[in-house]
Amino acid sequence: MKTAQNSPIPGEIVSAVQTIEKAGFEAYLIGGCVRDIFLGRVPRDWDITTNAKPEDIQKLFPKTVYENTFGTVAVINETTTDETLKSIEVTPYRLESTYSDRRHPDQVHFSDKIEDDLKRRDLTINALAASLSGEAIKDIVDMYGGLRDIKDKIIRMVGNPVDRFNEDALRIMRVVRLSVELGFEIEKETFVAVKSHNKLIKDVSMERIRDEFTKIVLSSNPKRGIELLHETGILKHIVPELEQGIGVTQTQAHAFDVWEHLLRSLQHAADKGWDLDIRLSALFHDISKPATRDVSRETKQPTFYNHEMKGSRETRKILERMKFSRATIEKVAKMVRWHMFFSDTETITLSAVRRMIVNVGRENIWDLMNLRVCDRIGTGRPKENPYRLRKYKAMIEEALRSPTSVGMLKIDGTRLMEVAKIPASPKIGHILHALFGEVLDDPKLNTSEYLEDRALELLKITDNELVELAKHGRERKDEEEVKKIGEIRKKHFVS
Repeated sequence: MKTAQNSPIPGEIVSAVQTIEKAGFEAYLIGGCVRDIFLGRVPRDWDITTNAKPEDIQKLFPKTVYENTFGTVAVINETTTDETLKSIEVTPYRLESTYSDRRHPDQVHFSDKIEDDLKRRDLTINALAASLSGEAIKDIVDMYGGLRDIKDKIIRMVGNPVDRFNEDALRIMRVVRLSVELGFEIEKETFVAVKSHNKLIKDVSMERIRDEFTKIVLSSNPKRGIELLHETGILKHIVPELEQGIGVTQTQAHAFDVWEHLLRSLQHAADKGWDLDIRLSALFHDISKPATRDVSRETKQPTFYNHEMKGSRETRKILERMKFSRATIEKVAKMVRWHMFFSDTETITLSAVRRMIVNVGRENIWDLMNLRVCDRIGTGRPKENPYRLRKYKAMIEEALRSPTSVGMLKIDGTRLMEVAKIPASPKIGHILHALFGEVLDDPKLNTSEYLEDRALELLKITDNELVELAKHGRERKDEEEVKKIGEIRKKHFVS
């Protein structure tokens, strides 16, 4: 008997297994959830296999969904808030025939033996079945050395790798994805089979490829993932544009060629835990440098004029081809287009920063700054947040903040004219600025009731007195602006 350490099985899973067993059937946890338990990871989904047939499974649970030809019954649990437990897949032991479309078996036959079901699994580390005793694992069925491969951190196919890839061609990409997600090495025979059969990936729908590619990009080590896709020959079939950067040297400011620069930029986004949009932007921001490369006659240094504009178009093409969502395509293409905006802090103006915010969108401006950080680290520079980037951040924050103005008052000119019963005139502006000065001195006064009453009082004083109060209000506004900007710059340690 073998058990995993710290293997808390959710009550919903225990209950489902017990329901099947009480009806006289066998039930095992199967596949990735068993692997993850032995790795000390929280499973992303839970699968159960049994010698019960689909119609038997449906009778055992109050709500199920059975809409496929492969025997999988989804047991629906509407009482939980845990997404991984709302739908638990229960599948009969089964044997599968040939895979003409390299995705689905041509025929499925149900079996009474767990050993038959394990034969059709892809990886040894996924060919594990666990029976339960309460919330603990009781026994493990391990026909192919999956526990050994987990211990040795090895990715190995069940049986002949070529046979497994011909059954489902996406497995050649899944091997890479699980290698980087788990930090495992790909076993030699499996690696050779992936490399020699990489063209099979062309038979897979782009939606499935995109999903695996996304998981690689969102892993903790996407740089290694993209490298493995290249080393196995898969990358040339899905994003060949990335390989064009191999060996393309850059200016002296860059320690690496375009390929290495893009992978290091992506890896930094992963190290920071940033989302998919930033990671894709980091991976593609210099995608068109190879196509725009030239050499300056004066400096003899490489130039890449307008690579950001061409790169934005190229990125859009790639993401559309890979069937990414419209929102992702629009944002990433925009980020690539504007990633070169920030240059010299001595010449950049606040109005230029405001225009950039309009171009990229208020909701994207800080992601654009994060992309700049990835770009910088990708060049080989160690400092993530130098003075220049801190200065940009301060200018963005200054441009984003609402200016100190009478618009912050709980009264405006129109309401003032209604309350005072006077027409539009310079006096309205003087009263508003006088009120604003008082509110800046004491923010608690910024209520409609106080300001309306105070406005009526101000109408009774002389014009000269009102002008002086308005002058004080304008001076306080200027002081407040200077104070707020000073606070922003102090926050970012810039002058």
